[in-house]
Amino acid sequence: MQLEIISRKPASSARPTPLLFVHGAWHAAWCWAEYFLDYFAAHGYESYALSLRGHGGSEGHNRLRWTSINDYVADVAHVAGQLSQTPVLIGHSMGGLVVQNYLKTHTAPAAVLLASVPPTGALDATLRIAKRHPLAFVKAALRLSLYPIIETPNLTREALFSTTMPEGKSLGHFCKMQDESVRAFLDMLFFTLPAPLHVATTMLVMGATDDAVIHPNEIEETAKAYNTQTTVFPGMAHDMMLEPGWQGVADHIRDWLNKQGV
Repeated sequence: MQLEIISRKPASSARPTPLLFVHGAWHAAWCWAEYFLDYFAAHGYESYALSLRGHGGSEGHNRLRWTSINDYVADVAHVAGQLSQTPVLIGHSMGGLVVQNYLKTHTAPAAVLLASVPPTGALDATLRIAKRHPLAFVKAALRLSLYPIIETPNLTREALFSTTMPEGKSLGHFCKMQDESVRAFLDMLFFTLPAPLHVATTMLVMGATDDAVIHPNEIEETAKAYNTQTTVFPGMAHDMMLEPGWQGVADHIRDWLNKQGV
């Protein structure tokens, strides 16, 4: 399986621990290349973002509908195994759930969950979407496709971005969005949920007050499951790595990594 990997290297000597970024539903590696990869490379980290199979420039688009969360975990394991050292994992939304499942059977120096699906799964988020946009939800069910949830610029903006996101930026990001796996969605609901009691990796859990997908109370739930504290950013929405306040999020991650000694 050929996977797209976007990387940025520091201009001078790198820190010993690389970073591996894992995107969420409808996205690909491009969402980290917008700001985060350059930012962390400028601060000494070898930074890598993969496009999970069926996303971006990776193979597997023809099999995306039935691709599982465990398939995505295998992609992360494959890329992590190619790096010079075991990386810190940074997962957003569905990617956060992938990271949590990866850590059932793998270790990492540290992990960051950004607006992540909680260990209990995506049922609450799904019910909110169905209540807010029942027609889009019915379309998704009939088509066996998650794309109807974000298939217009307005739907994408409402789900993923705050009102402070410039219109042109929002539209540009919308043009890069794509479908997501129905099988992975079902896994996030019921079938492939994390096991926090089996995870020893130190976690940073972050969320946003205006997130229409993963609410702050679910972020608190995730932090509690991993016996850690959470940071919730005011005035931000789901795509924290693309929002106008992205640098505050990146600064917080970098400060935390420094405290962990990585």
